[in-house]
Amino acid sequence: QVQLVESGGGLVQAGGSLRISCLASGRPFSTIGMGWFRQAPGKEREFVAAVSWSGVPTRYPDSVKGRFAISRDDARNTVYLQMNSLKPEDTAVYFCAATTRAYAGTRSGEYDYWGQGTQVTVSS
Repeated sequence: QVQLVESGGGLVQAGGSLRISCLASGRPFSTIGMGWFRQAPGKEREFVAAVSWSGVPTRYPDSVKGRFAISRDDARNTVYLQMNSLKPEDTAVYFCAATTRAYAGTRSGEYDYWGQGTQVTVSS
């Protein structure tokens, strides 16, 4: 079992930056692939970023590429999502996810464990 706890969400103005974190426990962190997904009201959950066991590769959809960056700190059992140049359409609940596969993919079905989510709201 892997437990995931997100933190760092909040309200930010368009064009601003925010970093959210996810603390993992229950399994050696270096053996977990990590991902971030988001879900806006009335929309399906969508992939945001992923990082594999070793830290590479990282993956992003075109909607956030160049603005968001995922990173992991194995010493702190934590994965981060740095979000820059935020837009109102980035408003959503952001979920951290973990997979026991070495390669972290882009589909939610590839992930075995999920956090409770953290709200990110971008005002225009």
